[in-house]
Amino acid sequence: MSSSDEGIFRFKDFLSSYNKLSELCFMDCVTDFTTRQVKAAEEKCALNCTEKFLKMNQRISQRFQEFQMIANENALAAIQKAGGK
Repeated sequence: MSSSDEGIFRFKDFLSSYNKLSELCFMDCVTDFTTRQVKAAEEKCALNCTEKFLKMNQRISQRFQEFQMIANENALAAIQKAGGK
């Protein structure tokens, strides 16, 4: 994969996450369509929603990296064991 392909992939991934975040927080937090003003409760809800989403996303990424490291270690151990026979 070239660096430009990787950049495009990362940008698409970012946009997908951003769109999901926007949709989730909008559906949960925006309740009043009678005014153009964002109410304080809606703003607070959106900020909390965004913070939770980002923390969840970060935690999932950390766990994925941990599992990848374990899988790589197990694969290396299996290769070494097979080569040692």
